Amino acid sequence: MLGEPEYNMNELFAQLGLESSDEAIDKFIEENQLAKEEKLTEAHIWTDNQRAFLREEWYKDAAWVEIIDELNVRLHPHYDA
Repeated sequence: MLGEPEYNMNELFAQLGLESSDEAIDKFIEENQLAKEEKLTEAHIWTDNQRAFLREEWYKDAAWVEIIDELNVRLHPHYDA
């Protein structure tokens, strides 16, 4: 019996048309940290198509939402409270 596929960060990057190796993902995240108030789905780092995919998947709470949420956390720098 086939269940829901398990999505991961590598597959998300491939879906976005980006290099999807662990090293490439880490480099992308390191080089593209977002400001605290910048929303992932509105970030300047995406093409229009990438942004549309992220918005659509995020807002419909699709299978990708957990991985998109993880990406959101990783792209925002940590601020001391």
